[in-house]
Amino acid sequence: MPKLPKFIATSVVRGSEKGQSHGGVFLIDFDNQQVDQKIDWNTGDIDFSGRGWDRGLRGIEFTDDELWIAASDELFCYTPDFQLVGSYRNPYLRHCHEISRRDHLLFLTSTGFDSLLAFNLNTREFVWGVYFSKDGRQWVAQAFDPRVQGGPAFTNSYHINMVKVNQDGIYLSGLNTQALLALSADLAVTEFCNLPKGCHNAQPFEDGVLFNDTGADVVRYVSPNAQGCAVPVPGFDPETLEYRGVDDSRIARQGFGRGLCVVNDQLVAAGSSPSTVAIVDVIAGKRLTAVNLTLDIRNAIHGLECWPHRWS
Repeated sequence: MPKLPKFIATSVVRGSEKGQSHGGVFLIDFDNQQVDQKIDWNTGDIDFSGRGWDRGLRGIEFTDDELWIAASDELFCYTPDFQLVGSYRNPYLRHCHEISRRDHLLFLTSTGFDSLLAFNLNTREFVWGVYFSKDGRQWVAQAFDPRVQGGPAFTNSYHINMVKVNQDGIYLSGLNTQALLALSADLAVTEFCNLPKGCHNAQPFEDGVLFNDTGADVVRYVSPNAQGCAVPVPGFDPETLEYRGVDDSRIARQGFGRGLCVVNDQLVAAGSSPSTVAIVDVIAGKRLTAVNLTLDIRNAIHGLECWPHRWS
């Protein structure tokens, strides 16, 4: 087993009630078999309408000396020892899921507005937005200024929940896009590849695409030039699961795959419910190890990243 970095994970608790925990932030050390909860998210001003919606904490990113974590409609800034030092809201940030940084810009999915927002890490303000729609079969991107009125209406047609920014550009996807989309500097939108409906965390990887195929309960790597893989997420004896008898559409099911983090060109970390993080070898096509945080079926991994080595 190769030496692994530490991981930071956020979780959401579907179906939790007022006064209960709605998730948290965890540091996971596979080498020492240790899990430390750093934040318990039990704020009292959470919207309780609809499934997971506002419960819990979501996407994770880093700057040199700060940790950034998104909630549904707020962006939080922490020190490396998890002291809260700032929070930022915007009227066009709603049901945020994943976030991704490129230089001094932090990109956030605004799922409720079918949009991406950009947050300037130097000026500490939301400075740019882009709304996505379809004209027939063609995707259309329209820029707007999130600092003024006149932006898009609340729609949530495509449930855009993933953004990944790298040297090649901006990639995004959602439960209902059925494609990994690429956004160019001139706002042209192209389909990088097709995706199954309902998948999570789709992103370019090596010469293909990597994602949680949530409907099929597998982590999937698809490549035109390599074998690819479909590795099942961990499962548990149903009798050991907590809250398994709750008949509520807001409750996450066992095996719900969400949260994906590239470790290197062979290994990825993948999240699932009840909150579990697995290490998957996508070249060998097998799961190497996994750690379970809780058997509460309502508790699901959301954000997942490698913890910066400089903070270890």
